[in-house]
Amino acid sequence: MGDFDPEYVFSHHSSTPAKLADYEAIHTGAKAFAEVILAHVPECSDRLAVLRLLREASMLACAAVALEGRLK
Repeated sequence: MGDFDPEYVFSHHSSTPAKLADYEAIHTGAKAFAEVILAHVPECSDRLAVLRLLREASMLACAAVALEGRLK
């Protein structure tokens, strides 16, 4: 399977207090950056793209925390 184990990746990973703190920090930073974008970038397709990418980055960061940086 190489560096990707579907059994590991697509199973439940329990939260710990440390993971919850990491998620909160990620979300807090993403919200702050979103507020900067909304306040300083004109409404346009680029702004929407940035917000979508920020959402994706936040979700991927949380996934990395949940998986403890591993894919197997």
